[in-house]
Amino acid sequence: MANVIFYILAVIALTSALMVVTRKNAVTSAVYLIVTMCAIAGLFVQLGAVFIAALQIIIYAGAIMVLFLFVIMLLNLRKDEFGFDTRVFQRLFAGLLGIVLLVQLIMVVSRLPVVAGQPVDTEMGRVAPLATKFFTQYLYPFEIISVLLLAAIIGAVVIAKKKMGK
Repeated sequence: MANVIFYILAVIALTSALMVVTRKNAVTSAVYLIVTMCAIAGLFVQLGAVFIAALQIIIYAGAIMVLFLFVIMLLNLRKDEFGFDTRVFQRLFAGLLGIVLLVQLIMVVSRLPVVAGQPVDTEMGRVAPLATKFFTQYLYPFEIISVLLLAAIIGAVVIAKKKMGK
């Protein structure tokens, strides 16, 4: 049963990811991206990493997608602004490159050695070991990233305030 659920979630993730890059409407692409993120969260749940699955839904499918949708609505693109698609050669070339990439991927995967299943670490996906690693072994990189994110937020506010003040 677990394999069936895995394959269903994998097909949903791959199909919706394909729909993200093939849709012309940005809102539709964003909705398909939310479906992709939720399917990936389901795969994390199957691995036993419930915490990471919850973070996937809260952060990516929630906060990041709200930000994307806000920017899309802020741009307010209309269908008539897209114009007629004149990139037929680029589409054919991209399709050809996609087929070449798919063939190479199949060749690489077919030559991988078969490895026997290994036991999964029981602590994988739990909050306590992750927090212990973050606040002991990776404390300095964790703090540096938080300071960089704070500086980026302050910079974005300053830039936005200058543009609004003009």
